[in-house]
Amino acid sequence: MADYREAPLATRPKTLDPAEYFNLSLDQRRAEEERAGLRAQLKRQYQMQLNNPHRKELIEDPALTRWVYARTNPYNHFRATKKTSLLGGLFGVVPLFVLYYVLKTDREEKRPCIYS
Repeated sequence: MADYREAPLATRPKTLDPAEYFNLSLDQRRAEEERAGLRAQLKRQYQMQLNNPHRKELIEDPALTRWVYARTNPYNHFRATKKTSLLGGLFGVVPLFVLYYVLKTDREEKRPCIYS
């Protein structure tokens, strides 16, 4: 970590900030170790189920189940924000006005007819 130099246009990642990385309290370190232990235990349990040669049923991943449910029912989880409102206006309303302008305005220049 001593050889790390910051890029001129980017900030230092939080994980490489020495003030955040080395100055952890004992409680924070214990909490991180408990979370890492829980993740390792869940991973081992999933791998044991996955590699069981006598398995007869499907393995249900709760995170995958939640993701599939959210993908199939998007309107139950939709929340109007500034970003979604702006995107809806840009992709829903603005094209209608542009199409109206293109179709209803005369795109040719008005010139006198010289062949008469």
